Amino acid sequence: MSSAIVILLTGVLVAVACALLGAFLILRRMAMMVDAISHAILPGLVAGYFLAQGPDLLAGFAGAVLAAVLTVSLVEALQNTGRVGGESAIGIVFPAMFALGTFVVSKYFANVHLDADAILYGNIEFAAFDLLYINGVSLGPQSLWMMSGLCLMNLLFVGLLYKELKLATFDPGLAAALGFSPALIHYALMTVVSITTVGAFTAVGAILVVALFVVPAATAYLLTDRLPVMILLAVALGALSAVCGYAVAIVLDASVAGSIASTTGVLFGLAFLFAPQHGLVARARRLQRQRLEFAVQTLLVHLLNHEQSAEQQAESAYSHLSGELRWHPPFARRVTDAAKRATLLQQHGDMLNLTEAGRAEAEAARATDLQR
Repeated sequence: MSSAIVILLTGVLVAVACALLGAFLILRRMAMMVDAISHAILPGLVAGYFLAQGPDLLAGFAGAVLAAVLTVSLVEALQNTGRVGGESAIGIVFPAMFALGTFVVSKYFANVHLDADAILYGNIEFAAFDLLYINGVSLGPQSLWMMSGLCLMNLLFVGLLYKELKLATFDPGLAAALGFSPALIHYALMTVVSITTVGAFTAVGAILVVALFVVPAATAYLLTDRLPVMILLAVALGALSAVCGYAVAIVLDASVAGSIASTTGVLFGLAFLFAPQHGLVARARRLQRQRLEFAVQTLLVHLLNHEQSAEQQAESAYSHLSGELRWHPPFARRVTDAAKRATLLQQHGDMLNLTEAGRAEAEAARATDLQR
């Protein structure tokens, strides 16, 4: 298997594994827990090094996972006191864990080469050269085996516990009333997130793992309001980011991890601008349409208020609108054109007259305003 294929497959597998869980983290407002885990695993790495009496992948992995689970538990314990918010709890725990690991390293392993990259963190460009050996037999790139296992684990976790995860995410009270334990589901999710985070570090490093957990899911959140679609979109966007990011890295001779992370940001930016319901462009158009609809109603009520009055001749003149309603002439033209297209009024020369539909619309609008 060529190096390019291994790098590409590794990126796609990491993206899929992270995106399967990222949707639930976004909905639970816990996206930065992944970043906290990445800072807090150093004590676990040190413990794994100490127990194995040297660099050891499995010992480092186990220690890092335990440190990650401990971090999640401490954050949850602080939140449950009711005195510390979620973000504050994360900000308290992970610097403390990281500082503890730094202290132990500087105190007891100052003369030892204890590099997190050597134990746990990886570089995706060299994924093809980090082989898995069992009994002296090479089984291929270690990253593919690890990330395939994590993808399968996360797929089974989400598939088997989808209803429970959905219920505990959107309505923990109802989940408890139906006999589910929201706390147990939360810790199960955080444990799987911790394992995935630590495992993915071996292949792509901390920054890309955080990006692939958070950004594709956040992008999908802008594109849909349905959880199953959100999960599928997050997986697809993560995989697309891996493929496009790798292609960009090849063309520009740049960092693969950096290109993939940047691609996730580009896709999020596009969704942020052009998402059909929640994008900035869609919101601007919606606000513009609502402003025009309100202006049309204002015009109709204005004409209705002056029907059969001595001022009707002056107040119903198109040339009078700009001064009376303080509209710029181009906007006044847009409003009257919109009302005419909807057959709510007719224009005869400079005079504006309500149609039957326009009169009914104006009376309904005025009645609603009086009720308020």
